[in-house]
Amino acid sequence: MPRIFLTANWRYLIMLNYAVDPAALALFVPGGTELDFWNGKTYVSVVGFRFERARVFGVPIPFHCNFDEVNLRFYVRRRDGSTDEYRRGVCFIKEIAPRRLVVWGARRFYNENYVALSMRHVVAPPQNGEVGAFRYDWHFGGRWNGVWADVIGRPQAKIPGSEEEFIAEHYFGYTRQKDGSTVEYQVEHPPWRVWHTVDAGLDCDIAPLYGERFVPFLQAKPTSAFVADGSAVLVRRGQTVWRPGESLL
Repeated sequence: MPRIFLTANWRYLIMLNYAVDPAALALFVPGGTELDFWNGKTYVSVVGFRFERARVFGVPIPFHCNFDEVNLRFYVRRRDGSTDEYRRGVCFIKEIAPRRLVVWGARRFYNENYVALSMRHVVAPPQNGEVGAFRYDWHFGGRWNGVWADVIGRPQAKIPGSEEEFIAEHYFGYTRQKDGSTVEYQVEHPPWRVWHTVDAGLDCDIAPLYGERFVPFLQAKPTSAFVADGSAVLVRRGQTVWRPGESLL
């Protein structure tokens, strides 16, 4: 079992989900993996959340334990040769964080496409039947961009086989390295409960941040939107699982 790289709490995860043309994702799929479909559709998700009590190799990094993150991600799977079963995973197109050391570490250890931008948040879970509000903003292109969701009630367990379960319950990450190889890392956490939203949206300069190919999808209404309550998580050190020249699956 690979060594634990990072532990943290991931809390109040806004997840806005969009069905996309698989062709828009083809260039981003790491070798040795394939796009994962749910009911015949491929998805990207804009995810904003709180990163709390972060420790790297068990050590807290001063001024870098608590921060916001927003990412654009999609879903893949890889056949495990030892079990012949599929591992369902996540790939990131771009990740935003406000701490430059966090960005450096993610680029250095996983070759993730992180950028450092000023960020702010609103985290107000619902109380006494009132509407709760969650929002994560980042400063880009001379203005504040943001993702938000309003919810009510208590978070509920996800229905097995639902779209929410497909989106939220992925326990591996895959990244393409500079030499073309693919690294797999495992993420461990208990199943999350979710709030369904009464309102949610994205206000973002899509083309300069994510590329023109994502404009038609991200400017549309999300296919679904929910907020996960989150939990403690641990991320294990990555391992190379595919190199150029090997069979794709």
